[in-house]
Amino acid sequence: MFSDIETKMQKSISALKSELATIRTGRANSALLDHIRVPYYGSDVPVSQIGNISVPEARILMITPWEKSILGDLEKAILKSDLGLNPSNDGEVIRIMLPELNEDRRREFVKQVKAAGEKTKVSVRNIRRDANESIKKQVKDDGLPEDESKRRQERIQKITDKFVAEIDQVIEHKESDILTV
Repeated sequence: MFSDIETKMQKSISALKSELATIRTGRANSALLDHIRVPYYGSDVPVSQIGNISVPEARILMITPWEKSILGDLEKAILKSDLGLNPSNDGEVIRIMLPELNEDRRREFVKQVKAAGEKTKVSVRNIRRDANESIKKQVKDDGLPEDESKRRQERIQKITDKFVAEIDQVIEHKESDILTV
């Protein structure tokens, strides 16, 4: 029971980390392009599946597609994304210069990070609530003793506290990445 709860909470944190990877910091990171999908032979595929993504310099992303014919579609997909990036196509590769973040933009990203963290905390608390309801149901249906019920609920609370602290740590780390100039 407790390992199941920990697994669910760990999945919430994994989802948070992958969501935070798409939020820009001052440096180039190939994870920025993870949610961009490009039409390729009739289906939309992630950028990472149609070419090689590299970071030759701190603020440059370079995409080398395996087929040169996809360059136009790739460029359009990046332009349509909500990242506000301007790719340049030289016929061989696509280079994306990441502009320097100003203070207002950094603060905006920090707000996004905090909102994502709060959403994850709500998810973890919902897992705790479901587990506690399951224990209360066992007391009612299966005759689980009250003192055992209290012990289980306290253990669930400790697990929840551990994961909430981990969420805070992840948020704090991403915040410092964003605010570092």
